[in-house]
Amino acid sequence: MSVMPTNTGATAPAPARPGTPAAGATPSALAALRRLKPFVRPALPRLVAGMLSALGASLAALAIPRVLQRLVDGPLAASTRTHDTTALWAAIAAVLALGLAEAGLILVRRNLVMLPGTRVEADMRMALFRHLQDLPIAFHDRWAGGQLLSRSMSDLGLLRRWLVFGLLQLVVSCATVVVGVTLLVTTTGWLGLVYLAGAIPVTVITYRFSRRYRVIARRSQDQSGDLATTVEESVHGIRVLKAFGRGRDALASFTGQAERLRTTELAKARAQASVNVALTLIPELTLAACLVLGTLQAHHGTITIGALTAFFATAAVINGPVVDLGMTLSMTLNARTAVDRYFDVLTTTNPLTDPDHPTEPGQPRGHVRLRDVTFRYDDATTPVLHHVDLDLPAGTTTALVGLTGSGKSTLAMLIPRLYDVTGGTVEIDGTDVRHLRRADVRRTVAVAFEDPTLFSATVRENVLLGVDDTLPDTTKNERLTEALDVAQAHFATRLPHGVETRIGEEGLSLSGGQRQRLALARAIAAHPHVLVLDDPLSALDVTTEEAVTTRLRQTLTHTTTLVIAHRPSTVALADRVAVLQDGRITAVGTHSQLLAADPHYRYVISSLEDDAARHGVGTLPEPDLGPGLAGEAETDLHDDEATGARL
Repeated sequence: MSVMPTNTGATAPAPARPGTPAAGATPSALAALRRLKPFVRPALPRLVAGMLSALGASLAALAIPRVLQRLVDGPLAASTRTHDTTALWAAIAAVLALGLAEAGLILVRRNLVMLPGTRVEADMRMALFRHLQDLPIAFHDRWAGGQLLSRSMSDLGLLRRWLVFGLLQLVVSCATVVVGVTLLVTTTGWLGLVYLAGAIPVTVITYRFSRRYRVIARRSQDQSGDLATTVEESVHGIRVLKAFGRGRDALASFTGQAERLRTTELAKARAQASVNVALTLIPELTLAACLVLGTLQAHHGTITIGALTAFFATAAVINGPVVDLGMTLSMTLNARTAVDRYFDVLTTTNPLTDPDHPTEPGQPRGHVRLRDVTFRYDDATTPVLHHVDLDLPAGTTTALVGLTGSGKSTLAMLIPRLYDVTGGTVEIDGTDVRHLRRADVRRTVAVAFEDPTLFSATVRENVLLGVDDTLPDTTKNERLTEALDVAQAHFATRLPHGVETRIGEEGLSLSGGQRQRLALARAIAAHPHVLVLDDPLSALDVTTEEAVTTRLRQTLTHTTTLVIAHRPSTVALADRVAVLQDGRITAVGTHSQLLAADPHYRYVISSLEDDAARHGVGTLPEPDLGPGLAGEAETDLHDDEATGARL
């Protein structure tokens, strides 16, 4: 049994992936590459200068056969009769000068284009990363990380190599062939026309090659992205794979994907090899025909030996670009595919943007209100939340409870506008969050998720991630100390380098409870006016949870807090409780009130307490229900245990 997704075979149709252009809708290669213009424009002067240098080198190479013609027909022929080598040495010096000029111009071309090529690559990579940071979570839910990684690394590397070599080579090769063939036709007549006739099959072959190779190149680069995704998932899930002994299955899946990529790469190599054979063979056969015709013409005196020598020297210069045309064309097609894949991401529209005329936030109070909120995920057919109304007064702490799948975490992500509501409004201090800049919303709201994400950085950098960089260091240190104290993350000071210790990728060198405490400290250090806690204490032991809960009660006095409760002890943080059932808020009140009056709440709490007891974690203290209510609640609770299973 494989734990990784696999395709059924190399010939199976590729799965649809986000951003892949529809068949028949792809732009031409020229149109696709023209999309690079905004990034290339700053580097254009140096690239053009490099191209002119390359053209100069090509013209110098084409000038050498003309000098050879004069050398053979003039000084060389004269020296055999007069033994005067003065003119001969002058002609040799001219050939040497042209050769040195060609080499010098090639060196200048390389120096001119290398620097702007790397600058274009860096600018495109930064633009892509900036756009990825701006795109909403819904985008990242759909796109695999490996596909994004391959677009930002290997595809941009292809584009850089094409800009500094492929593009110049293509332009210079075309110019060399056009100028060279024109010289052959104008100077040698029929010989030049015979050589030109060889261009007809070359044109047909390269056209057919480009159509076939474009499809293979796209498949190869997409498969490379899929392979990168598999590596990424396997590395991140290495503990799970080892724990369940599924390393062999993961290897088998990876091997299958690698083999399909190898098959595609072999198809690319075969396509390129076949066109290279044709582009080598056709010019050689054409030259053989020209040799026969040229020999006959020289024998009849219709062409000089010098002109015949110049013809074959010029043909040798032209043959190089023609033979390399397959490689240059494949590089151009790879670049075109890389451009398509890059702009698949860069042109993805962001539906979650700042308003054109944002409302300027006043002094934040932290009053949050959800009015008739409905939310449905893009790939879902039914809403997760239905007409939710919930008021979170400033400075209060509200626990949100509900069964698994009721929509608690989804509701929490609407407050910092990680998703936009499908209907209704989310308001902060009376203003719809869609009328505020996203940066203003997220300065007001901080989130601590159940599954904490830490970065490969120091403890200090992770905890102070949401703190204003312009604050003085003393203030940052005070916030760091306070946040670590509230989150009971004192272990950070005992790490090898204290809070300057790098915790490694995703913090996997720490325990689950340590990661959760650092994530909670990060939310606290931001000093938000609104704090959303998505069960941030689930990995803590009872003693640590109680200490964190006590400190949070003291800290959250002036902060509006929404706590997603998956454990009964988490409810102890709250001033009141909201019950979410099947995507709707069905009751709001204190724990005592809801326990006495709401059957579904009693069932949820009893389920959470049973789960807590099984796992040995904290439970809620018994509420003071008042005279007459305790017995009623107990009776209702027993009556609802049977009906609760049906809710």
